[in-house]
Amino acid sequence: MKVCVVGAGAIGATIGARLAASGHDVCLVARGAHLEAIRSKGLRFVDHVAEQSGTYRLLASADPVDFGAQDYVFLTVKAHQLPEILLRCTALVGSQTVVVPAINGLPWWYFYAVGGRWEGTHLTTLDPQGQMLSILPGACILGCVVHLAAEQRAPGEVHCTAGRRLILGEPNNSDSKRLHSVASHLRAAGFVAECSCDIRREIWIKLIGNLSFNPVAALTGYRMDQICADEQLLDVIRAVLTEGTTVAARYGVDVAMTPEERIAIARQLGAARISMLQDLENGRSLELAPIVGAALELAQRSGVQMPITQTVYALIRARARALALPLA
Repeated sequence: MKVCVVGAGAIGATIGARLAASGHDVCLVARGAHLEAIRSKGLRFVDHVAEQSGTYRLLASADPVDFGAQDYVFLTVKAHQLPEILLRCTALVGSQTVVVPAINGLPWWYFYAVGGRWEGTHLTTLDPQGQMLSILPGACILGCVVHLAAEQRAPGEVHCTAGRRLILGEPNNSDSKRLHSVASHLRAAGFVAECSCDIRREIWIKLIGNLSFNPVAALTGYRMDQICADEQLLDVIRAVLTEGTTVAARYGVDVAMTPEERIAIARQLGAARISMLQDLENGRSLELAPIVGAALELAQRSGVQMPITQTVYALIRARARALALPLA
């Protein structure tokens, strides 16, 4: 299969390297020093989970237009970067292309094919201009929720440190041929790829974890294992998890998971330095809009109060401003 990974950072490079190792024709969209290192020396992928470490010589560019139509496109850029790159990604999309947004937070396509009163709802925190679904039609999208940890430790060097689980699902919750095809290829590449008939529930399970753990990690500098060992911090985590679960219920999603059960999932990542902490330490903009801002916008629209989440949001925004980081 021809596969393009748009955003060959930690998660994207993990997906790209493993698919390349299993025999697919993979190209990467990256930028800056990371792109130059991949071009000159190849992608150095260190796999602490599976046995696919190596240096991968893959085509790489800063512009998706360079590659033409693909069979699969994995969008693994930060969610707040999508509006600016999505138009160029249309060059990768043919009549049969499957686009898999493997991103943190609430995805911009969430209210596509959801049915009911919320069908077509537009969130300004995710899509400020309200154009993303007109640029990339929802029919080509396959939902994806990522449960693994990876780090970009140097230009051209990515380490996968924990997990290998990817959950896939159609926006309309159908049991499609393409769903099982993508899952099959990912399994062959070393992932635990699951097919879901309720992808929005899986999105919320991941989202409430990101909503709680990511800002706390960025504020404290703690790894995941350190957060999970601190009972006072876990009280904050539990409160935000509860608030997020309440918002999900207002939109018809029963997370059906207690805070302790969600914390148990987080414990599986061990000593991972989760994404918002990595971004803060590397001077990059934080994924606040798709993770925290979107949840707060949904809460406001549905009349749910999220006081603890609001407090954490104010603190992490202040931390970002103090470090002169862009707010996204």
